[in-house]
Order: sequence, then C-alpha cells, then structure tokens
Amino acid sequence: MTRIAVIDIGKTNAKLALVEGETLTEIAVVTRPNRPFPGPPWPHTDLEGHWQFFLHHLSTFHAQHGVDAISITTHGAAAVLLDGAGELAAPMLDYEHDGPDAVAAAYDAIRPDFAQTGSPRLPHGLNLGAQLHWQLGHDPELSGRLAHVLTYPQYWGWRLTGELASDVTSLGCHTDLWNPWEGRFSDLVPRLGLEGRIAPPRCPSEVLGHLRPELAAATGLRPGTPVAVGIHDSNASLYPYLLGRKGPFSVVSTGTWVVVMSMGTSPVALDPTRDVLVNVNALGQPVPSARFMGGREYEVLRGGSEARPTDADRAEVLRRGLMILPAVVSDSGPYQGRKMRWTSEPQTEGQRMLALSWYLALMTDTCLTLTGSRGPVLIEGPFARNPDFCEMLATLRSDGVQIAGSATGTSAGAALLCLPKANAVPTTRVPSDVGIGGYAQAWQAELG
Repeated sequence: MTRIAVIDIGKTNAKLALVEGETLTEIAVVTRPNRPFPGPPWPHTDLEGHWQFFLHHLSTFHAQHGVDAISITTHGAAAVLLDGAGELAAPMLDYEHDGPDAVAAAYDAIRPDFAQTGSPRLPHGLNLGAQLHWQLGHDPELSGRLAHVLTYPQYWGWRLTGELASDVTSLGCHTDLWNPWEGRFSDLVPRLGLEGRIAPPRCPSEVLGHLRPELAAATGLRPGTPVAVGIHDSNASLYPYLLGRKGPFSVVSTGTWVVVMSMGTSPVALDPTRDVLVNVNALGQPVPSARFMGGREYEVLRGGSEARPTDADRAEVLRRGLMILPAVVSDSGPYQGRKMRWTSEPQTEGQRMLALSWYLALMTDTCLTLTGSRGPVLIEGPFARNPDFCEMLATLRSDGVQIAGSATGTSAGAALLCLPKANAVPTTRVPSDVGIGGYAQAWQAELG
C-alpha cells in the first residue's frame, strides 16, 4: 500500500490528506473549517458537511493519484451516538459547550477517581463521560433511542465500512470511561447505563473493515479498499516514534492543543489539577501526559502577525526581561486560574512574537517536567517549524530536542497504521543556546 487517504479532524479544521507511504509526505491536502452549528439542541459538529467533503475529495484523490487504503485520526473528547437503525440518536456535542458544567456536582458524585482512570476533572465537555452524563439528563428520551456509542475516529470508519468499534487511544483520552492500567472500561460505564452500548475497543492499526460497495462505486475507489480502525490525533503524532525507538523519550504534539506524552518516565506523582493525565498509546500502553491549549494561545496573542524577530528584537527582549506569564487560556493547562499578563509591553511585533515563542516553550517544558520526562524530546506539528520555540526548549532539556527530518504529524502517524513494515522516523537535533537559559530562570521566578 503506497498511498493512504487520511481523514484528519482537528478542533479547528477538518482535513483530507493523501500520504505517500514510503516517504510519509503529503502529496495532496484539502481542508475545511470545523465550525460547530449553534443548535438546537446544543452546539454540534457538522458531520454531514464533513462527510460530503470527504467523499468528494476521496474521489478526486483516487482519480488523480490512486488511493490504496484509508486511515482516520480525530481530536478527542468526542463521540457519536447512534440509534438501532444506524442513524444519529443525537447531534455530536461540541466539547467546548458549557452545558455539562450545570450538572457538575451530580457528575462528580459518580465519576471514578483519577487513580482508576488517569483522567483529570476538566471543564465543559472535555471529559467525554461528562458529555454523556449531561446529554442523557438533558434529553430524557435519549437513553431509549441510544444503541451505540462510537468514539469519533470510528464513527467515520463505520460510515465507510459498516463496522462498529471504538479504539483504545480515544477511550484513553481523559474520558473517565477507561482504566488505562487494566485495559478495560471504568466503573463509570455501568453508572451511566452504557454497558454493552459503547462499541467494542480495538487496536488502531487493525483493519476495521473494507469500503462499502456503494461507496466504492460512488468514489471510484476499488472494492475492498481497507480502512484502519483509526486513532486519537495526539497519539497519531506519538505512533511513528513507538516504532523501533528504544529508551525513554517524549513527544510534543502541537496544534490547537500542545500535548506532551512521555515514555519511560522518571517516578513522579501525577497531579491532575495541573492538566496532567494518562493517555493510552496505539499499543495499548498507559502514557503519562500533560497539555495546554498552546495553539489557541498562539493565535490569540499573535493577532495575525507574521513578524520574524530580528537580532535587535532578541537583544531587547533579553535586556528588558520581556515575558508573557500564564495563562492565556486559563481553564486548562498547568497554570489554571491564573490570568495572563506581560511583564512589560513589547515595542515591536518581532519582540511580541519572540516572547510568545519562548512562552510556549516554557509552558511545554513545565508539562514535560510534570510527566517525569526523560530522554530526548521530539516535536511534532506546526511548532516544529518555529525555530525560537525549538531553541528555547532545547536549551531547557538536557537530553536534547529533535524534530523529524521529514514531515510527519497526525496525518503521517495515521497513515502508518496501514503500513505494517514501517520504520522509525529519522530526526535531527535542535541546537541550544546557553545565553537564553537565564531568561527561563527569570520566568520561573516571576511565577513565584
């Protein structure tokens, strides 16, 4: 299989990419905004719009390049509810909706402890269990209609193949529904009355099924095109480094969320109050993780600027100790409840962008420390193309920072699910600069 079409849905954009299997490069990419509808009955995802978009471009990709297999990766904190006929039992709730907060006390009374699930208590619908609890209470007739709960990647797999499943990485993504140490559903599932209704969990790299005949006819793809089970997007970024890499390491997956996932960690007490959690990787293993909404913070603070810092900007930021203190998005991440502030106002856009890049690196370093990270740090996604972010993080991490020598990210990680003989991804080391180490110490001192 040399060309894999990847459905890749982040919180901001939905994307279809065609990945060349030997080089893991994207040879064709199309995107559409992932904007939720306001309701009724609640803010929800445009599933049908995404579906028509994917079908149209699957046909185009196949006509122009050929498609040998399909894989799927999506953001977490999402599930689709189906009735017995395979129709939507309810629209897919947008996890940023604050509806679940209204019944937080009732939910807290039934959710299992962090010790069982590795899931911190998060606001809005970021705990999938909280979403389901609120939806079932908000619509008293929903339970009677509900036959199947599908984690988000597998909803698209079901539409493509007709096969029902969930996957361990999506269930292990701060849902409250999964015990990552024992590889089973948590005590919350029977408490919500969902026993037997959450689709059976499978390994992301398994073949879920084959393209429905009517879809093969509509798109031109060959009958029997295999479709992988699929994977949570941050775990798609981690997956390439699980293949053939020995020793401890951490992957920093960057996008709307910056997610740190650490393998082979030092013993450390995980603190769920600081957005530390336990993910489950594609091999079913528990992975200490931490996160903050770094991509969202970057967009908020840059205000559309594309400025590149000059040497003069760099010198002035260091001279003045110009810093951003957390947190821009204050309801998640390691510094929840704090309000962002500048130590002084930037005088140029270059100063603003440099301080922003260094702030994001310092936040990432905090997350790495909270997970007990050891070994090299591997940066995935758009922040890997930010030299100031990479240099500051490399200065802070004694075992070094690396970036992939070729484009990887979520789409390539998902494509690898269809490539059983895939090799480890080559990386290059990022140079550090001891001259900016004092800036990091001053930032920590400002935080008190």
